[in-house]
Order: sequence, then C-alpha cells, then structure tokens
Amino acid sequence: MTRPILVFICLLSAVFLPDGLLAQQPGKVHRIGFLQSASAEVTFLDGFRRGLRELGYVEGTHFTLETRFGEMNAKRLSSLAAELVRLKSDIIVAGGNPAIRAAMKSTTTIPIVMRAGSDPVKAKIVESLAHPGGNVTGVASINLDLIGKRLELLMEIVPGVKRVAVLSAANPSRFMDTDEYKEMEKAARSVGVKLQTLWALDPDAIESAFAAMIKEPPQALTVIPNPRYLRYRELILKLAAKNRLPTIYPHSLFVQDGGLMSYGPDFADEYRRTAVFVDKILTGAKPADLPIEQPTKLELVINLKTAKQIGLTIPPNVLARADRVIR
Repeated sequence: MTRPILVFICLLSAVFLPDGLLAQQPGKVHRIGFLQSASAEVTFLDGFRRGLRELGYVEGTHFTLETRFGEMNAKRLSSLAAELVRLKSDIIVAGGNPAIRAAMKSTTTIPIVMRAGSDPVKAKIVESLAHPGGNVTGVASINLDLIGKRLELLMEIVPGVKRVAVLSAANPSRFMDTDEYKEMEKAARSVGVKLQTLWALDPDAIESAFAAMIKEPPQALTVIPNPRYLRYRELILKLAAKNRLPTIYPHSLFVQDGGLMSYGPDFADEYRRTAVFVDKILTGAKPADLPIEQPTKLELVINLKTAKQIGLTIPPNVLARADRVIR
C-alpha cells in the first residue's frame, strides 16, 4: 500500500471512529470506581455503561469497573470511598451527594465525576457550575424548580384539590428549613392548598405515614425525591393504590411499576452523560475546567391503567403533554 493511500485511510478512520476510541492508549486498561449512595437495587449503572459503550469503550479491554454501594450509610460510604482510592482508581464516578462528599474526603487528586441530586453549588460541592474548580465535575440533576410544577400537575388531574400529602425522607427539623419545603409551601399557599407533611425513612415508617393520612385524608400525594423511596417504591405504590390516592412521583420508575404519574429528569440518562465526562478526563481534560451539565429534558409519564383503577380521568390537555403514556 502506498504512503498517500495509507495516510488517507488513517485520516478517514479518525473522522468516523467514536471520540473515545481516538484517545484510548493501546494496552491501557483504566480502573473506574463507581460509588453510589443508595443500594445495588437502585443503581443506574446500566446507564453509565451504555454511555461508555456509545463512546467506543469496551469493558475488560479499555476499562474495569469497581462498583460499591453505600446503602445510605455515611460510615459505609467513607470506607468504600477510601477503598476505591487504595485501589488506585483512575476516576471515581459518584452518584448522590453523600457518595460525592465521601469521595471528596478520600481524595483531592483523583478526578471525581459526579451525578448530583441537587444544586452542587448550594451544597458546597463545587465553586460554580461553569468553573467547578478542584477535582470534581459531572452532572447535576434539578429538583427545586420542579416542586411547584408537580403540584400544578396534581391540581390539573384532581380539580379542586385542597389538601396534598407530602412524603419526605428528610429529617423533620431540617426539611422545614430546606429550599424544597419553602418552595412547596409557597406554591401551595398561592393556590390555596394545605400541605400534610409526613416523614418516613424505612418501610415501617412509610406504613405509619400512610396510616396517619387516614386521620386527615388528603386528596392527592407528592413524593419528595430520595434514593430510599426508589428502593421502597413497591410498598409506596401498594399503599397509594390501596388508598386510591392520586400520586405524582419524581421518577418514571414509579410509573413503570404501577404509579400514576411522574415528572422529572431521566436519571439513567444523567448517568449515561457522566460517561462523557469520564472520556474527556481520560483524554486529558481537567475536572476543574469542565462545566457541570444539567438536564435539558424533563419527562411527564402517565399510567392510564392506574388512573382507571383509582377511578380517575386524566384530562386530555394533560395527556397531550405527556412524553410517555402507559395504557
């Protein structure tokens, strides 16, 4: 083969190969630590793996994964983060603010790619979204801006609703001081809705919370985002159905499993996007220079089977706005 033809083939390959493949070092197998606040039952690891595959990375050939799950236990997360550092991970992907903080305490040099569940600036994880600084960057989900919208959606499907129950896993005294609660209270007050806030951390507390609703029956329920609730979603869905309670959830997994309606970002896609940051760092970028990404697409998902079971008719104008309808 002549030299000009060989050069042409190399250039052509560079144009059509996935970006990640261009910078993968021959023979180099990157060790990627994956640390998640929640349990393995609520992992979005598949989304991360899909993102790497789309960039041309092959597990076992270009990278190995060390997966660790903290079970929402701060002490366990600290130990697991330290373990990933001892293993000399090239990058640590941390999902959930507790996991991010644990990773940050364990290393200031290994790059950390996060999937944060709230504003990482307010949480004092990074200096700013545009210029994170330090060794942390990645994807930050949004929640605060969706509080009022979820309440509006409930009012649209349950006209005249006056009492809405709120299920939260946060510490009661702390939750009252959060921006989430203040935003929800503000939205409720503006439309004349009374909030009935119930706190529950585990299955027993969740059952007690639903039992407490009977004393002052709400007309609808909204569930505050928390990894615990994803883990215990089967129980929450069962109790919501038993009480024929129109409920809006923060994630479509609830609706896929029988919940009525959800509105929020696609968590699996957020984890898929963390792979882009991993690729950029492995190809030479510094975390401090990579702006943090926020989701641009929000999903409204409705389960018509569930609506029928609880005797609710979803207005046509709400159905028309749904991104997915389960029939």
